[in-house]
Amino acid sequence: MSLFSQDATLPQSRQSSGSIHWGLVWLAIATIGAGMFFYPGLDALLVAWQLPEYSHGPLIPALSALLFLRQLKDVPARPGALPDRWPGVAVVMLALTVGMLGRMANISDIVAYATIIWVGGILLISFGWERGKHMWPPVLHLVYMLPLPGVLYYKLSTWLQFVSSELGVWFLKLLAVPVFLEGNVIDLGVTKLHVAEACSGLRYLFPILSFSYIFAVLYRGPTWHKAILLLSAAPITVVMNSVRIAIAGYIVNRWGLEWVEGFTHFFEGWVIFVACVALLFLLAWIMLFFHPQKPGLINALDLETDGLVRQVGRLRLVQPSAALIAAATMVTVAALAWQALPERSPGNIARQDFSTFPRNLSQWQQVGPAEVLGESIAKTLGADDYHQVNLRRDGVAAPVGLFMAWYADQSQGGVHSPEICLPGNGWEIARLERINIASRLGSDTPFQINRAIIQKGETRMMVFYWFEQKGRKVAWDIAAKFYLMTDGITTGRTDGGLVRLTTPISRDESNDAAEARLLDVLKEVMVPLPRFMPSDES
Repeated sequence: MSLFSQDATLPQSRQSSGSIHWGLVWLAIATIGAGMFFYPGLDALLVAWQLPEYSHGPLIPALSALLFLRQLKDVPARPGALPDRWPGVAVVMLALTVGMLGRMANISDIVAYATIIWVGGILLISFGWERGKHMWPPVLHLVYMLPLPGVLYYKLSTWLQFVSSELGVWFLKLLAVPVFLEGNVIDLGVTKLHVAEACSGLRYLFPILSFSYIFAVLYRGPTWHKAILLLSAAPITVVMNSVRIAIAGYIVNRWGLEWVEGFTHFFEGWVIFVACVALLFLLAWIMLFFHPQKPGLINALDLETDGLVRQVGRLRLVQPSAALIAAATMVTVAALAWQALPERSPGNIARQDFSTFPRNLSQWQQVGPAEVLGESIAKTLGADDYHQVNLRRDGVAAPVGLFMAWYADQSQGGVHSPEICLPGNGWEIARLERINIASRLGSDTPFQINRAIIQKGETRMMVFYWFEQKGRKVAWDIAAKFYLMTDGITTGRTDGGLVRLTTPISRDESNDAAEARLLDVLKEVMVPLPRFMPSDES
């Protein structure tokens, strides 16, 4: 393998120490052009790295560079031309295409992902395909600096909260602490602890995953050892985070809530992080007993650092190959062309504020004023406009709750699925299914909704909810994000919203009766809804 070849694209005399290194010039042009074109993604990374979950992000490029230099030590410089550089140009073209789609959709995370593809393309141009394809470990490691897509983040965070809560309560019971779990709320009797996103374990999971990746790369054991070390990071982090929650619960039960605030809470978190790293080392030490040669743990890790600095000097071997010049030209032209294009804007979206939503929907009448969400809930919701009311109808015992939220721009966040937020408030989802209710509305147009039965203690409710995406009725949140991307690319619009209907199910009432109430209200809501959540034709 070889990173930079000394091919004679330019006369050797032009490559002397006293002349301009044109290879470095073209590499610099390619890098500057990429910085200009992928800037929205890089800017999104800087913003994400300010969050606790991704605060390890700035270290990832540096660690990837060290992995690259470490691997480069075993790659002698190869003189002569490399015939297989052009696959790298194709990868750069793919990066530009993905980045362009991300910029058109105004989704910066996609642009950030495209940046990593560009890095892989440049390495393939430098190595050639046959050698460069083996240099994937440092490139793949860059994935750990990226924030998760919002919908995946919230799903993962919610799942980790549940698992951590369950295990934390189990540990507390082992310590003979009286405790009761309701959703993510740990009830200790004298006080309650809410297992929020900060306690989901994500702020430890991401850096531990990165650490385990590097650990697996440096580990000299069999491949199955490496796989176990890599995959074990997640369960180790979840278990130790549950221990952390249990310790916090024990301290609160014994000494009071103030003991887990401030520095103690921060210090406790770092102790758990170090414990996760120690467990990875312990696991590697145990697996060495199954290694045929049974080396010590230090000998099983490739920790040799001599000669890394010398590898940086090999940049002078960069040659102005036709592939490098083509890649640099493409990314620079793309960056300059994008700057010259007029800014894409969907224009003013004609819609009415929810404050003007009808109080009466045929025979269903609004009870009291619209409800105002608490400051913290409204901040988490992040909607530009929302509406929450209760509706009643004469002769119908149970009310129907109507909640609607609208977002002018979902590209930087957007709708949170009730599938995520309801369990966090202590509700258990007993049943959840996606159904098409078009036939019940007398329509041939697909109308996909989520129908759920939730319960808290002995209280049961039926829930209808769906995502409004420019007139589409979408039940699956992943599909809603897909339509968000395609709408952003084709029209520049990234608006959308959520509609949710809820009604209690009494003990002597069937599920069908509760569903009939929701369908009755849904039919009435659909009449004025397009004025407040515009469709594609609006």
